[in-house]
Amino acid sequence: MVVGHRPTGPRRRCPHMSAGSAAQGDRSVRRDRRRGRRCAVPAPDRRHPSGSALADVPRRERSRRDHGMTANRLLPAPERPDHMSEETPSVLAFAPPAPDAPRSAGGPPSKMPLNPVPVAWLGRTSTEDAQDPTLSLPRQLRNARAALPPGWVIVAHFYDVESGRKDLDARGRSRAHERFAVPIPRDGGIADLLSEAHSPGRRFAAVICESIERVARRTYFGTKIEYELEQSGVVLCAADEPILTDRRAKRATPTLTRRVKQAVAEWYVLQMLELSWDGFVEHTQQGWNVGKPPYGYLAERVPHPVPVKREQGLCKHRLRPDPLRGPVVAEIFRLRVLRRLSYARIADELNADPAGYPPPEPTRGGAAKGRWTASSVRTVLDNPKYTGYQVWNRRARKKNGNRSNPVSEWVWSPAPTHEPLVSRQLFDAAWPSEAAHSAVRKERAARDTVQRFYVLRSYLLCVLCGHRMHGKESKGRTYYSCQPKRQQSQDADWYASHARAIWIGERPLLEAVHDFFENRVFGPDRHALLAADLAAAASAPEPDAGREDEIERLRRRAEALDRRKERLLDRITSADEDGDDPQTAAEFRKGLRKRFDATEHERQDVLARIDAYREETVPDDAGDPSLLEAVPQLSVRFSRLPDALKREIFDAFRLRVHYDGRDRTVRLEVTVVAAVAAGLAKIATRAATAVGAADQPLWKCPRQDSNLRPSA
Repeated sequence: MVVGHRPTGPRRRCPHMSAGSAAQGDRSVRRDRRRGRRCAVPAPDRRHPSGSALADVPRRERSRRDHGMTANRLLPAPERPDHMSEETPSVLAFAPPAPDAPRSAGGPPSKMPLNPVPVAWLGRTSTEDAQDPTLSLPRQLRNARAALPPGWVIVAHFYDVESGRKDLDARGRSRAHERFAVPIPRDGGIADLLSEAHSPGRRFAAVICESIERVARRTYFGTKIEYELEQSGVVLCAADEPILTDRRAKRATPTLTRRVKQAVAEWYVLQMLELSWDGFVEHTQQGWNVGKPPYGYLAERVPHPVPVKREQGLCKHRLRPDPLRGPVVAEIFRLRVLRRLSYARIADELNADPAGYPPPEPTRGGAAKGRWTASSVRTVLDNPKYTGYQVWNRRARKKNGNRSNPVSEWVWSPAPTHEPLVSRQLFDAAWPSEAAHSAVRKERAARDTVQRFYVLRSYLLCVLCGHRMHGKESKGRTYYSCQPKRQQSQDADWYASHARAIWIGERPLLEAVHDFFENRVFGPDRHALLAADLAAAASAPEPDAGREDEIERLRRRAEALDRRKERLLDRITSADEDGDDPQTAAEFRKGLRKRFDATEHERQDVLARIDAYREETVPDDAGDPSLLEAVPQLSVRFSRLPDALKREIFDAFRLRVHYDGRDRTVRLEVTVVAAVAAGLAKIATRAATAVGAADQPLWKCPRQDSNLRPSA
């Protein structure tokens, strides 16, 4: 007979056994003991109703759990069926059974009320202008709270007022909710929700929203947020979907339903965007204006064609010229194209007469500065509506930070829809013109800060390298020189054939420029001279294939230099990350910086040579010689004109002077733009009536000053 340990205290009945089964077990044990045998007590089903085995739980703890004395301690994870993954989150671990749960005979309880399960609510409204967050967010919270199972409690509130189509990295950063008195305490946005879900001390076990499209309007981002929550053990629920509280519940069909809803939500947004786009395109082609009328125009109100909206007082708008501000727009374009002034200089010209040139009024209240600024001038010059065409989609206002869209994405009306303030040719001549006006801006800034003034500065170019030649003074005489730096240009292809310093006196250059304007621009024989030049250009041999090959070679060289710059930048970055000796690292970075500067200067030289080759190519269309008729014939000595008026004429005709130091030849070219022909005539009339300084003597051969500066 095997003697075993006999309990000394009264036997405890298993809480999951019925009274009949317990009595039958006691009689069987007593019968075995009378026969002298030891038999184990039939073990009842000691599994927790939620599925957790209690075999490894201490006896005292089991007694407490059986009587409902502990409810906050997490239960061990149950055995999962095959169709559930290890990562599938569940909130059942937060919900032990209550002691008064109804039980079935001999089995687990049929329905268990759960202890409180902490839940976070997630809400979102799309935009701050199309919806009312003070109504939408409380409605979402009410619907989410009504769908919670018994025992689930919302303990945190996360919501945003932003578009659900944003990238996930940009979500939750909007402060639009601060503009509304939303009657819901806010614990953060979607970014704060994900951050707390990943932290070990999170306050919630589940997240609930009104519908799954409130999480995101893109399927990819919605499933990504759901996956990140699942990885943290947090389940994402929706008020319009069944909430599964049983680990063994089937999840395939609910998951499919959710994915279909997410796809439909994304499709719906895309369809609305496409239909809205088509509507705006048709709206623009019919000539209706969108938004505030641009400066120089007034909004002509037209009753809305839809009767219901017409009864509500809604209107559509067409543009008509403002009699006070319309001429200001034409003056801005004239200053830009004819005088080639920068935005800031144009603003200064307009601010000198605020009554004649009233400043614009911004759309946002309180943002008016009461004067013209460089940005307001640029806004006028960049707006194609002044040509009479209706244009839409110039800026990405809903995305991309309100930046300008490429011109290819602009939507134009097929024909002019309102009275233009400037011609299409004048608009094209004024925009875009950053490259054409950069030198003028530098010249005018330099003229305001230095005492010396060079008439041909920014007009004179070196043929060999394509750089602008800069002015210098020596022994009371003015020169222009090109002195490339060896460290920056030694790797350029032209450097070997470029002299160390190329000098040219200002007086012979001015003599050539004056003679060019007196005879070929304003002289009586200008038409014959122009016809001869065009005939010579037409009879010139076609550019050989070697020129195109050279341009292609230079283009490849520029691309190689770009790649070299990227490699140098990578090395500089890696040098900053290395923990070497600080002095050695500084010397290393200094050397890399020198190489980077030299590479950049060489790249600029290559690009300048490409431009020079393309300028030398004879165009198929030499222009319209009849434009010269718009320029009046004058008999004026240019040497007597003031320097400021000379530069105004040079800017208006877009003068370019190319000097070749190898054979000491000069090539001059001017451009007559049809859009500003009338302005050119006005400047020429001013030149005819201007009273300048005394004529300066022109020396044919100035004597040589030194061995470094050849005689002019």
